[in-house]
Amino acid sequence: MTTAKSKSSAVSGRVWQRMLSGRRLDLLDPSPLDIEVADIAHGLARVARWNGQTNGAHIFSVAQHTLLVEAVMRQRSPRVDHSLRLAALLHDAPEYVIGDMISPFKAVIGGSYKIVEKRLLGAIHIRFGLPPVLEDAIERQIKAADRGAAYLEATSLAGFTVAEAKLLFGSDPGLPDATREDYLTPWSAGKAEKRFLARFNAVHD
Repeated sequence: MTTAKSKSSAVSGRVWQRMLSGRRLDLLDPSPLDIEVADIAHGLARVARWNGQTNGAHIFSVAQHTLLVEAVMRQRSPRVDHSLRLAALLHDAPEYVIGDMISPFKAVIGGSYKIVEKRLLGAIHIRFGLPPVLEDAIERQIKAADRGAAYLEATSLAGFTVAEAKLLFGSDPGLPDATREDYLTPWSAGKAEKRFLARFNAVHD
């Protein structure tokens, strides 16, 4: 049986990334002990959604996207518990290490990206008190909120027509106007990082 450690040793060259916190995170065998929320917030605030092909003075970051996803979830299920809100906030957390790859390119390169992504997400979940693999029902809720957020981003920032967005992402999730305006105005990296950390602290028991 091939373990993550043996895979790591079989790969030539460095397979870890040094974080600003000083942690060294192994991509093939990530330890929850090497994961810090400050590193996640810092990284996600500087990773662009839609390969940077969005309107605005700043990139629309993955950090801001995750906050939008969590807001869509709260809109649909106001009484959803904190653990599910935390899972929604962290659903793209591996991208602080591996970046945001658009879905068409993921389809081109095959399953290797997904394997690394799932391993990282499992370690992140353990670090913050979530099960390494979420129940299917929870995954579906998060995915539905993710698609709702993608619809808003596509039509408000990325140049998609409403018809295109409906075909690809489903319907408008119906956020209140003030919430929509706030979350769909691209923030600076510093603001996205601070707001991500604030929301994390609010939902992480």
